[in-house]
Amino acid sequence: MPNVKVDGVDIEVPAGATILQACELAGKEIPRFCYHERLSIAGNCRMCLVEVKPGPPKPQASCALPVGEGQEIITMSPMVKKAREGVMEFLLINHPLDCPICDQGGECDLQDQAIAYGRGHSRFAENKRAVTEKYMGPVVKTIMTRCIQCTRCIRFAEEVAGVEEIGAIGRGENMEITSYLEGAITSELSGNVVDLCPVGALVSKPYSFEARPWELRKVPAIDVMDGVGTNIRLDARMREVMRALPRINEDVNEEWAHDKTRHAVDGLLRNRLDRPWVRRDGKLEQASWDEAFKAISEVAKSAGSSVAAVAGDLLDVETMYAAKKFVQSLGSTLLEGRQTGLSYDTSNLAAVNFNSTIAGIETADVILLVGTNPRWEATLVNTRIRKAVKAGAKVFGIGPEIDLTYPVEWLGDDLSLLSKLPKAAASLLKDALRPAIIIGAGALKIEGAQAASLALVDQFNLVRPDSGGGAWNGYNVLHTAAARMGGLMLGYAQPGGMAALATAAPKLLFLLGADEADLGPFANSFKVYVGHHGDRGASEADVILPGAAYSEKHGLYVNIEGRVQLSERAVDPPGDAREDWSIFRALSQLTGQPLPFDNFAQLRAALYSEFPAFARPGLVTYEWAPPALPTAKIEKNRAIFYPIRDFYLTNPIARSSPTLQRCSAEILHGQEFLEAAE
Repeated sequence: MPNVKVDGVDIEVPAGATILQACELAGKEIPRFCYHERLSIAGNCRMCLVEVKPGPPKPQASCALPVGEGQEIITMSPMVKKAREGVMEFLLINHPLDCPICDQGGECDLQDQAIAYGRGHSRFAENKRAVTEKYMGPVVKTIMTRCIQCTRCIRFAEEVAGVEEIGAIGRGENMEITSYLEGAITSELSGNVVDLCPVGALVSKPYSFEARPWELRKVPAIDVMDGVGTNIRLDARMREVMRALPRINEDVNEEWAHDKTRHAVDGLLRNRLDRPWVRRDGKLEQASWDEAFKAISEVAKSAGSSVAAVAGDLLDVETMYAAKKFVQSLGSTLLEGRQTGLSYDTSNLAAVNFNSTIAGIETADVILLVGTNPRWEATLVNTRIRKAVKAGAKVFGIGPEIDLTYPVEWLGDDLSLLSKLPKAAASLLKDALRPAIIIGAGALKIEGAQAASLALVDQFNLVRPDSGGGAWNGYNVLHTAAARMGGLMLGYAQPGGMAALATAAPKLLFLLGADEADLGPFANSFKVYVGHHGDRGASEADVILPGAAYSEKHGLYVNIEGRVQLSERAVDPPGDAREDWSIFRALSQLTGQPLPFDNFAQLRAALYSEFPAFARPGLVTYEWAPPALPTAKIEKNRAIFYPIRDFYLTNPIARSSPTLQRCSAEILHGQEFLEAAE
């Protein structure tokens, strides 16, 4: 490890580090525009200049210069100060005076660095260059006159998103950044270029001219649009969530978020349930809480223990726990969280967990995808697999051929291949140091798929000690719902799934935000919908009780790898809506079996006492003891269908979002939209 001196302080830095990284290790701030820790080095903004000895008597770009033994680095010499002022002056030659109307104002790198490192005035009086705006789709708005050609957006699209649709045309003064043929960017990660842009050239189109950053309350939360558990920050003004931005978590989402995470927030305002409804004479009518509770309690008395609860995809652990205790108080154990009909064995949660971990899948060297489309089902897991491929991993796939942004050798669209893999794939899996299999809902809904996939664990030694002295578990199940793992930990899984629940024919059925379930078999059940949007589940309910969305309550969420994470409340529920747990607490009072908690703190205490794993935020690990399942022969030519047909419209919040509706129509279905000038 080289030893260098930074502003007179001796430090030791890792081999291969750059001068810029060495300066940061020494606690020095180096200005930059083009450099980003997760992207390749471009070295084209020249803002990160420092003085290096021995070396030529001129400032050098620290982001592209490797550290050498015995170097002396000076970050604030008069030469460096003058050079940075000159670079900033050049960058501002053509930059417009848009700060008063720019959405980047208040969180703009160019503003901050112009104040910190600029001259305070310019010697250039020539006319500024103007650049026509470019169309990049419904998510990204462009004001390209502000662009300083840092090329972060280009490198992100190519290296992280894997969709090479942003590039540069022209040379020198005529260089412009544009999307291919000025079309909409088709990546699910396109919104990240807004965060990456160090100026106001790329801004969020839905958020444009909506708010200033100093007006907003910033609340840490967990995304519920998929099972990854992306760490986000909700920015709220008064009772409205204005935007969602990613927070850094190296173990989960790094610093990225997909477009559904970012832009579903405008769906939180629309199609909301803000008062109870009761069905009378076949028609839903507005009612008071007392009327709704009375209708439910009357049915509950006659139903006895014939009560069931179905959990939806967006639920927090506390809601499911309160509903479970309420159902148990009525003498029932009928709970199900796999609303789309899956019925895999859950007797050992290691067999339904993403055991390699989200960060760990990057280190796999051979990966077999079975009945899963990670690009849509878990976009930020897909970026990790892409990193593994760039590091040399080989990926095989069983299922319909799709573009996952990296090379995949498709073995066929026949799940019976799982029982007898082609020799080439089997050989590579057997010889791999860190082999992994990822099985998705598209495969698990087929009888025998879970048993066949678990048989591969011993066949290819997927669970083994690794070279670092730890353990490697390459068996992974990819869930698509934020509530799935938390629900499984609480016991929301009937043997036989929804089919067994339908056979039990409950007289009283609680739908906890369950909007994707087939409710045809429950035609004779009295259905109570507890949720926040007037979607499919509410339309079939006999009583609707308005609940709180994920942004309107504190909650615990468990992601696909078993990581317990805390989310905080950003705004209050609208109208007469209440937090879901309090609804069940009030209802239990009427049924004569009051739940043993009166406030949220007591609820959490009861939850932690019964399920200690939730009391410790972080990764919950499970001992590998898979169930001994009977081997069921999978029929030949058993085709696989991926569960997600439209990435942008997978839940009631997303379906209520005008932004995501347009994304679906334009990006997936080719519908054309005219801009204002057209």
